[in-house]
Amino acid sequence: MKQENEEILNQIKYDEKGLVPAVIQDYDSGRVLMLGYMNEESLRLTITTGRTWFFSRSRQKLWNKGETSGHFQNVKKISYDCDCDTILVIAEQIGAACHTGNFSCFYRDFKPEDTACVPECETEKKS
Repeated sequence: MKQENEEILNQIKYDEKGLVPAVIQDYDSGRVLMLGYMNEESLRLTITTGRTWFFSRSRQKLWNKGETSGHFQNVKKISYDCDCDTILVIAEQIGAACHTGNFSCFYRDFKPEDTACVPECETEKKS
């Protein structure tokens, strides 16, 4: 890994569980696809492999987005915020980003009049 990337990795502020939130944004449309969590190892793998890796909080293990579904995220750019506590990954999404089959995990909206979540939403799939 490049020395400058090693230096940046040392600046990232992980939470008490050793995780940092990672926002994944679609390269083509700019839409937010998902929010995941990375530990230092998954961030390092994302940088070195060019595909997104996360740490599963429920399973307590690393996972490569697309390893079972084939819906990989090919990394185009990785940025970090001014506080060094959030990662932004711009990626080419192959297939659906969401486990529901939707292109983005953010496919549900609040109703403006009562702010209740819309239970049945149109699904948007990218082929």
